[in-house]
Amino acid sequence: MKKSRKKKNRKKDLFSIEKELIGFFNKHAGAQYTARQIYRAFMASNKKSKHYINNALDKLMREGKISMIGKKFLLTTSVDTYQGVVDFVNPKFAFIIIDELEKDVKVSVDNMKNALHDDKVSVRVFNSQSYKPEGEVLGIIEKAKRTFVGTIEISSRFAFVVPQSKRMHNDIFINTSSIKNAKHGDKVIAEIKEWREGDKNPIGVVKKVLGRAGDNDAEIHTIMFEYELPFEFPKQIEDEANRIPDKITKAEIAKRRDFRDITTFTIDPLTAKDFDDALSVKKVGADKWEIGIHIADVTHYVKPNTILEEETYKRATSVYLVDRTVPMLPEKLSNGLCSLRPKEEKLTFSAVFTLDSNGNVLNEWFGRTIIYSDRRFTYEEAQQIIEEEKGEFSEELIVLNSIAKKLKEKRFAHGAISFESVEFYFELDEKGRPVKLIPKERKDAHKLVEEFMLLANKKVANFILNKKENGDPKTMVYRTHDDPDPEKVSVLAQFVQRFGHRIETE
Repeated sequence: MKKSRKKKNRKKDLFSIEKELIGFFNKHAGAQYTARQIYRAFMASNKKSKHYINNALDKLMREGKISMIGKKFLLTTSVDTYQGVVDFVNPKFAFIIIDELEKDVKVSVDNMKNALHDDKVSVRVFNSQSYKPEGEVLGIIEKAKRTFVGTIEISSRFAFVVPQSKRMHNDIFINTSSIKNAKHGDKVIAEIKEWREGDKNPIGVVKKVLGRAGDNDAEIHTIMFEYELPFEFPKQIEDEANRIPDKITKAEIAKRRDFRDITTFTIDPLTAKDFDDALSVKKVGADKWEIGIHIADVTHYVKPNTILEEETYKRATSVYLVDRTVPMLPEKLSNGLCSLRPKEEKLTFSAVFTLDSNGNVLNEWFGRTIIYSDRRFTYEEAQQIIEEEKGEFSEELIVLNSIAKKLKEKRFAHGAISFESVEFYFELDEKGRPVKLIPKERKDAHKLVEEFMLLANKKVANFILNKKENGDPKTMVYRTHDDPDPEKVSVLAQFVQRFGHRIETE
């Protein structure tokens, strides 16, 4: 009889505490409390009273009436569920980027459910309207990646791969039977196969050994893998490129403006393997020069809705590393058909201007062309001819340089800013390892090429802007410069004022 009464009283006490806890959380809606803070609020100072509160908290959590984030409790009505992408900023916590919320949601590593950087996750958000919302990951919707590059550390019974990425904070456990032929300290690519909840480290296998850490090829391949740069083109892409005919037909030439008899040349770095742009120059009257800026007509070869176009779209651009280039196009195009090599006819797209010696544009034309490059100059060769005023095509180079300087003067008169900075290039040894860092000197030869490319870009943008389609401007990609942030301008104004400069911020 006494035992039954005790059990009944215990249930009554638990129910009473649950009610009081719910009342407490309702009164402080949205607030989060640790167990210690709750004990203090309920003046629970002994083991028995704390035990009752712990039991009540556990029951309320099982019933879904309250939730726990980290070591803090809060009312479940303060919780919303969203989908977002993980931004793993450091080993202790991540942010979940959610389109619907203005603020990113902070999640401690204990509540990540083994989600990694860039994974798409479902997340429970506590106090989504607060200044610093927090939450917990409920599950992984889509994994961003399962393979990571890193350095393998091998012991007698197991191995770990220490990932290269600063966004991957967990070493990958590798069984010694799954290390392929890797040796301690090698750079490898590892794939995560399993990561049980509660385990500190994922379990994986070595997929590929890149080589010894510190070796040039191993380090370059590590960089390429880390930034998802492709090592090679798929065979079907190479095959499609190789099927493109080399010969330019008479029918194609007839559709284009012919520049083959006009002096044309390229000016590029000494180490350049492909030549993307060329300049043509011809005197067309007293103080009148026709100057053409030509780029390879890639669209003639890369047709819409082909696998070659899909691959080009994925790569977006060529990437230049210290000792190699990861090209956007297969070699037949990048170093062949679309490279404006000397003594070869090439299909191009051109911006052609008639200018006077003061840099005034008297006429402009844009369209498809065919060119024949007479000479490949390095920057150093072109610079020497400009300085000495003699050499092959010296008259053309001197005219181009003179007009380029006038164009630059006009740009600066209209508010252009010179962002001059020192660039460097690496001198490599026979194994491709950097041995010397050499500053690049930007002289007139560099600047004249830049100046005419800027002129072409500006005039093409204006041309497209003024083209109408049903009375509206045509759709086009523009690089725009919005008004600067007033707060940042104010900070800058205060900083430069110390050096005697004044910036009007109003």
